[in-house]
Amino acid sequence: MSELAKSLRHTGSSRKMGRIVSSRHLPAALIVALFVFWEVAEQLFHIPEYLLPAPSTILRTLVVEWELFLKHLLPTALEAVAGFVLGNGVAILLAILFIYVRSLEQAIMPLAITLRSIPLVALAPLLVLLLGSGYAPRIVIVAIISFFPTLVNMALGLASVDSSALELFRSLFASEWQVFTKLRVPNSLPYLFASLKVAATSSVLGAIIAEWIGSNQGLGYLIITSTYKFEAAELYATMVLSSLMAIVFYVLTDLVERVVVDWNTSPTGL
Repeated sequence: MSELAKSLRHTGSSRKMGRIVSSRHLPAALIVALFVFWEVAEQLFHIPEYLLPAPSTILRTLVVEWELFLKHLLPTALEAVAGFVLGNGVAILLAILFIYVRSLEQAIMPLAITLRSIPLVALAPLLVLLLGSGYAPRIVIVAIISFFPTLVNMALGLASVDSSALELFRSLFASEWQVFTKLRVPNSLPYLFASLKVAATSSVLGAIIAEWIGSNQGLGYLIITSTYKFEAAELYATMVLSSLMAIVFYVLTDLVERVVVDWNTSPTGL
């Protein structure tokens, strides 16, 4: 009987592992299938390369012109990372202040909402005029994109602690620092990383948009020049690199979350 139970447990574990593996490989399989379909359709229907180059052509362009792409990839990565750190850092600090200075939240939150509502295409030229045409305006644009979701989510996570847990801390004469580090911060981490994942991908988009105005380097600049030159393969290759960078940023953020937030929770933030 014990052997039968072991066999059943082993079978159940194998099926569970199989489901996990299949679910993890499903997105990759769908992407591969999409590219195969794209390649076959290109060959069958003879779609002009200037409209839709085949994946093999895009890959060949990436390999042949790797020095060009690397030259423009590095500035975009620098702007995305610097803006991500700046925007989220300021948002986290303000969210912490909101918990202890309620009047500060009432004063700053409307300003943050107003700033976030301004279209980036309209804001970018103004920042170029104020900060010049270097890295500064592009980093600020990425910071603005990253700032608002983290501010809202972090403030929500710090404030929405369980009332019974907070009462228990108070009854045990815990200091405000202990309440903050042992209760508020752990409660806010799932909310924080939910917004950081959004900001990780949005930072790449923000850097590319910022490079459309007043820049002579970066993936955004390369997209503009490729469009004007009708270099479809170069344009699509640049888009692929942009997507890969955003995916890498998201995966890195997710890995950090798995290390820092090692308990199961379901955040309800943005």
